[in-house]
Amino acid sequence: MSAPLNLGIDATLEVRSPGAYASLQDFGRFGLRRFGVPWSGTLDPALMRIANRLAGNEDGAPVIEAFDGGLHLAITGRPVRIAVAGPAELELFAGGERRPAASWRSYLLRPGDGIRIVRTNGTRLVTVAIAGIDVPTTLGSRSTYARAGLGGVAGRALAAGDRLSAHAARSGPELRLPDPPRWPGDPDDPIRVVPGPQADHFEDAALGRLFGQSYTVGTAADRMGVRLEGAEPLRHRTGKAAEIVSDATVPGSIQVPGTNQPIVLLADAQTAGGYPKIATVITADLARLAARRPGETLRFAAIEVAQAEALARARAAEIARLCERIRPIIGEGVDLEALYACNLIDGVVNARQAEPPT
Repeated sequence: MSAPLNLGIDATLEVRSPGAYASLQDFGRFGLRRFGVPWSGTLDPALMRIANRLAGNEDGAPVIEAFDGGLHLAITGRPVRIAVAGPAELELFAGGERRPAASWRSYLLRPGDGIRIVRTNGTRLVTVAIAGIDVPTTLGSRSTYARAGLGGVAGRALAAGDRLSAHAARSGPELRLPDPPRWPGDPDDPIRVVPGPQADHFEDAALGRLFGQSYTVGTAADRMGVRLEGAEPLRHRTGKAAEIVSDATVPGSIQVPGTNQPIVLLADAQTAGGYPKIATVITADLARLAARRPGETLRFAAIEVAQAEALARARAAEIARLCERIRPIIGEGVDLEALYACNLIDGVVNARQAEPPT
């Protein structure tokens, strides 16, 4: 039988490779935007919630958010349980062997084991949760905001050689999400937006162009925002209309500078800006946009505020249902030979037969 786990003792994970870009994130750093501190936090809160449920964590525990493939973690201390949420191809290193593995589930890794994200499928985002991860809080959050050196491992993206601490894994079955949905959704579905708040700074034809053409995700696409490229420019009414007195922005704001091409702000974006905002991506669709790779295309569709609020509630309910579907993987890792040798069945009786007289 497998050796018993050492419970309650700290474990250590080493980052062998961070891949394209990996950072520690939680739900975000709220209440400080008036001081110029962005929310930061995960670009896909639903993936974070699912990954943490698979790992046995609280929903708000910090996770590793990785762009594309290449993230490689190795266990150098006590056993650790790791879960991966998102459509990705994985490799496990265990017992001196390497084998492919699936995402949307948890794995128990022992000292000397490792896990690597080979590639992502249909998205550039994947989330890795570590059971009992231990990350210090900065300004109320464990999220990394690299531009200000907040949170994370010394306030920056993960790098090779970094070490993460966690509590040793508890015994128990692995968990998985059966039949996960297509993630992050159908790429042909439009990204829904609410027009404004400065739609009046643009020519009458600009909104029609915003919703009537496809946009290509540019190479300038990171946690701060995504630059989009469209064939037809979104022209301002006058030269002066290309700038405004700086006012508040939020993740999802679509700014249009003098280039007449849109920029969609994401979690690490500045808290105020001087470019007019033609529309705002709704909460339910923002992760879908953030997951698009450079070179991919998308289109926008306009909806009303009431619809956006209803869609946010529906999305939250959908994620709750997905989390409720998470189930233990029965039988995996059980030493069947030892189990069969334990003589577990004894004293079989026929419940319909009357007991013999004593």
